Amino acid sequence: MTVPSPPSTASDSLSAPVARRFPDGFLWGAATSAYQIEGSPLADGAGPSTWHRFAHTPGMVRGGDTGDVACDHYHRAEQDVRLLHTLGLNAYRFSIAWGRIFPAGVGRLNPAGLAFYDRLVDGLLRSNIQPVVTLFHWDLPAALDDRGGWLNPDSAGWFADYAQAVVRALDDRVAMWTTLNEPWVVADGGYLHGTLAPGHRSLYEPPLVTHNLLRAHGAAVDVYRALGRHRIGLVVNLEPKYPASDRPADVEATTRADAYMNRQYLDPVLLGTYPTELRTIFGAAWPDHAAAELEAISRPIDFLGVNYYTRGVTRADRRHAPLRARTVRSPRQTRTETGWEVYPAGLTDVLRWVRARYGAIPIYVTENGAAFYDPPTAVGDRVEDPLRVAYLRAHVGATLDAIASGVDVRGYFAWSLLDNFEWSHGYSKRFGLVHVDFATQRRTVKASGALYADIARTNGRCLTP
Repeated sequence: MTVPSPPSTASDSLSAPVARRFPDGFLWGAATSAYQIEGSPLADGAGPSTWHRFAHTPGMVRGGDTGDVACDHYHRAEQDVRLLHTLGLNAYRFSIAWGRIFPAGVGRLNPAGLAFYDRLVDGLLRSNIQPVVTLFHWDLPAALDDRGGWLNPDSAGWFADYAQAVVRALDDRVAMWTTLNEPWVVADGGYLHGTLAPGHRSLYEPPLVTHNLLRAHGAAVDVYRALGRHRIGLVVNLEPKYPASDRPADVEATTRADAYMNRQYLDPVLLGTYPTELRTIFGAAWPDHAAAELEAISRPIDFLGVNYYTRGVTRADRRHAPLRARTVRSPRQTRTETGWEVYPAGLTDVLRWVRARYGAIPIYVTENGAAFYDPPTAVGDRVEDPLRVAYLRAHVGATLDAIASGVDVRGYFAWSLLDNFEWSHGYSKRFGLVHVDFATQRRTVKASGALYADIARTNGRCLTP
């Protein structure tokens, strides 16, 4: 989205303001992903993923860290479900490691891997916690990467077969599914800049990867409509784009940045077409797409998951290909350990923009959180994290602002339940509501976790007058 004056093509506009409260039945959850917390990536017959391979490549992850142990959730899932219950959360968003289900990505199913998630779902339900399953959170089986990975047009079929197996096993108990998590990150970090798995650097690969990811999403939705009985959606990371000035070059650069990061993944799914700016951005690298493929990508979904962390203040800069734009720092703003500006109003803006552009689709904030410094070892029974407390309070409030203006937001998932393996940052960045001592695997609830427990218990009333 470009701010101000976000584009709108939806026929209906925001409704009149509603009561300033979270609706009954609102989901208060926490989110994690498989490779970041599970550890034991090759246990019980599982196959390696692109992230296992990437993390074991020297120089790719800070400090040489890997996800081999992570939070040892594979052996401590029961303890972590108790943590969720102690916090009073009513939902838990987690991802399934594709390679645990199909070690080679396709072909032989691994019953032991599927049994792990079967036990996890049952444990959550016994604690009255709704499981929310993400089918793909970046960890493609390495055997499929050897066959071209997301560059291979067969990847949509691979994903559909994997989705079919998991849905058949768990849909009797799982009522909420998402296909992909943040496809933009896979294409941008994994295939354009090479900073994430699988570590490619190419201008020509990201458009192909994007399209195949979205084809895979559409194929999984078709599988779910045939087999599933509940709801399925997509999760995207959105970053509202604000021009650094009113100069025409900055405004145009902001529009390109918005098309690249935000509309590239929502327009095809919800409107059936790619933004026209992408052909300008990628030039000869942007391919033509068959109408039948766009139709398959745009199968109706039941809800949209929005991950929000920061905004992008954008300035034109020809030195930065392919956007010819860069994000600039705003002065006197708090920044997280990852360098992201703390800007709660951006969450309200982006939720309102989704509603204005794409209509009244139900929305969940599926990730929102911040990395701030916490000590490696907790002293006592609580970790004080005042910056994260302030961040959480402000962003839950920003979500309520969007609801009060008529946006149909039905849940909020904090990122993350646990300090974890933070991708190429290794264990140097902590996002958790719960502190993890990686040397001992001791879990300690942080002050932010205690606040979030109060928010969940009161359905947000503890934050409102």
